[in-house]
Amino acid sequence: MKRLFDFAVSLLVIVLLTPFVLPIIILLLLTGEHYVFYKQKRVGLCGVEFFLLKFATMLKDSPNTGTGDVTLQNDPRVLPFGRFLRITKINELPQILNICKGDMSFVGPRPLTPKVFNYYSKESQKIIKEMKPGLTGIGSIIFRDEEAILGKTKLTWEDCFSIQIMPYKAELEKWYYKKRSFGLDFLLILITALVVVKPSTNIVEKLFKDLPTRQFKL
Repeated sequence: MKRLFDFAVSLLVIVLLTPFVLPIIILLLLTGEHYVFYKQKRVGLCGVEFFLLKFATMLKDSPNTGTGDVTLQNDPRVLPFGRFLRITKINELPQILNICKGDMSFVGPRPLTPKVFNYYSKESQKIIKEMKPGLTGIGSIIFRDEEAILGKTKLTWEDCFSIQIMPYKAELEKWYYKKRSFGLDFLLILITALVVVKPSTNIVEKLFKDLPTRQFKL
């Protein structure tokens, strides 16, 4: 049923958004490094890797420079128009194609690059591989401002990422694994739409009292 929902809704969204994304494609062709889509290898269901699609927001050689797969706040590798796309989350829209194809679902653990995925413990990796990755999910919502967290921490960004962010993100994905249902997915989609409009909202903590306890401030 979830796959049927993903396919039908993603197909509808593609049709409805086509007129909207055409101007974005034209602007990307005319600005930055003149390319539209960025594809990157991510870990999917059962550990099978796939290429995730996004609108291009950074310099082409970004994975091989600076902080690699991790993007920091005010990262100099992000292009001017790309910054707007990232703030509004419009850069994520091409993943609707991944959902239609079956690589992803609307809701699930955020798909990570193999390098970043290895920050998870082996136990967490095993559980997360049992779920199809999602466009949004509890981890994506809680860490919607991950770049700002990395920018404000007193730790090095590597320590903040490996010691604080990834272990807590793993606990959130395991929470979703135990609770997952069509009703929860629908609620997380609605919450995602709300936090895009109002990033400062704490509705997640109000709705889900049993979320894993975090040991650091977001």
